[in-house]
Amino acid sequence: MKRFLHLGAICSLLLINTLVFSQAKKPTLMVVPSDVWCFQNGYVLNFDDQGTPVKVPDYKRAFQENAEVLQVISQINGMMADRGFPLKNMESVIKTLNSNAGEDNLRSSKGSGSGISESPIDAFKKVAKADIIMQLTWTVNKTGPKKSITFNLQGLDAYTDKQVATAVGTGAPSFSAELPVLLSEAVLAHMDNFSESLQTHFDDMFENGREIIVRVQKWDDWDGDLETEFDGDELGFKIEDWLADHTVKGRFSTTDMTETMALFEQVRIPLYNEAGRAIDARRFVNELSKLLKGAPYNIPNKLVMKGLGRATIILGGK
Repeated sequence: MKRFLHLGAICSLLLINTLVFSQAKKPTLMVVPSDVWCFQNGYVLNFDDQGTPVKVPDYKRAFQENAEVLQVISQINGMMADRGFPLKNMESVIKTLNSNAGEDNLRSSKGSGSGISESPIDAFKKVAKADIIMQLTWTVNKTGPKKSITFNLQGLDAYTDKQVATAVGTGAPSFSAELPVLLSEAVLAHMDNFSESLQTHFDDMFENGREIIVRVQKWDDWDGDLETEFDGDELGFKIEDWLADHTVKGRFSTTDMTETMALFEQVRIPLYNEAGRAIDARRFVNELSKLLKGAPYNIPNKLVMKGLGRATIILGGK
């Protein structure tokens, strides 16, 4: 009898661990109005990226001036929460940017000495720290007294901007004037397939690593380069060896390698470290930066981030 109780207890513990593990694997989401919707409705923020005019969505003004935005995002948030996905609240992210005095800086380029700048969208994603950005476009159609809603919901990997899930459709005409009701009726039939696509993408990341891009450059006044030899091997190959040892299953692609620069794409990094703490591109590439600063290389360098998923190490100084 004790043996059966013991086995029962073990099974219960395994079930609890499985449930906790599966919950931990859910990607963090954030719903935002799409660029198209913002531009069509005049919510645009212009900034100068080192002489190049760029326009991006002005999310803050959209929230302040358009009640539909909050209604629509709250509705989608609720539908995803019902399916067990953790969510980042977009309005809270905007407030965080403001409290950090970020928005004043976002209206101009944040150029560093390397000539790489951070756009407002990059800064927004950095504060949000969501795995998936759910970008929503919607249009209310009117036919006499009836209304319907046409929507386009895209799930974008926040690190690569690759589309990983999509749902498009038009709801049935209704006499209801409530936007959340129209949206719910239009989206509901597509939501389960959309959620499954998101989860499949995240499961792949959990198994094979998150995808980032790593670039190595050099300052013009540094007298070394990627062909400089250390312990009988060129620096470029040393960096490749480090990536092979620290990426998930050694997965990365050397897209370009010259004496002055190297580009590594499809670099798969772990989602979590051994302590269960989330790893992002900055933390991962910072380990390579520290390696190059130490012996036998002793190369001062600067780590520059662009968005969540692109890291550049500039060799030869800060």
